[in-house]
Amino acid sequence: MDKKEVIQKVQTELKIQGKSPRTQRMYTFFNENFLDFIKKSPDSVIQDDIKSFFAYLLSDKKYNASSVALARCALRFCYDEILGKNIVTNIKTPKFQRKIPEIPSKTEIRLMLDHSKNLKNKIMIEFLYSSGLRVSELANLKIKDLNLEEKTGLLKSGKGGKDRFFIMSELLVKDLKEYLKNHKEEYLLIGFDGPISTRSIQKSIQRTAKRANIQKKIYPHLLRHAFATHLLEDGVDIRHIQVLLAHSNLQTTAWYTQVSTKELKKIKSPLDTI
Repeated sequence: MDKKEVIQKVQTELKIQGKSPRTQRMYTFFNENFLDFIKKSPDSVIQDDIKSFFAYLLSDKKYNASSVALARCALRFCYDEILGKNIVTNIKTPKFQRKIPEIPSKTEIRLMLDHSKNLKNKIMIEFLYSSGLRVSELANLKIKDLNLEEKTGLLKSGKGGKDRFFIMSELLVKDLKEYLKNHKEEYLLIGFDGPISTRSIQKSIQRTAKRANIQKKIYPHLLRHAFATHLLEDGVDIRHIQVLLAHSNLQTTAWYTQVSTKELKKIKSPLDTI
């Protein structure tokens, strides 16, 4: 089996499993790069070849732990899951330390809404923050996905091929009713040629934060983080937040307990009790 055949197998299996376009691109990228690096037949790949590639990514290419972890997932998908070699699973790579982002406050969210350029821009912020949508989900959101009366929505085949339930705030529903008065398109947000791109949403959010004079680096996924963090601080059960974020593992959602410092700030230092 040559390189072309292996890559075709990987791409076919990725599509069958409903992996996201980004996952398909990255898994293909790392598997192609690995075969270019070892310069040998995929059938003759051994564990030491995999280790050499990871060492190359870390020392020569200066990849961080997160990128190497992604490369490991890509090669494990190919050589362990598809080809059945079981040579990647037991290889350890540097542990990825997830950085705690600087979450925008409710006041800063309000400032962004107040400095929105237009209703379309405002609705982007409201959806990302009040519903916790991923930017790709927002970009592909269709009118039929919305239930304005119940203030809810349902996305079909979200990340990982799962259906995605979300809530909508009263303010968002009010703005949507105004926005949709003369809207005749299938998609909620329209770009120059069809549905808006994720990049356009990112730029719009960044420009709004700049107009609001917010010093923090603001990006769409940070508003999703703010959605989860503020719900947690308001006392919403973490299992409910897990459902709203469409996390399959509660441990993923539990990360937000590290992000929120509201309860920690209430703790009195022992020095003050002396």
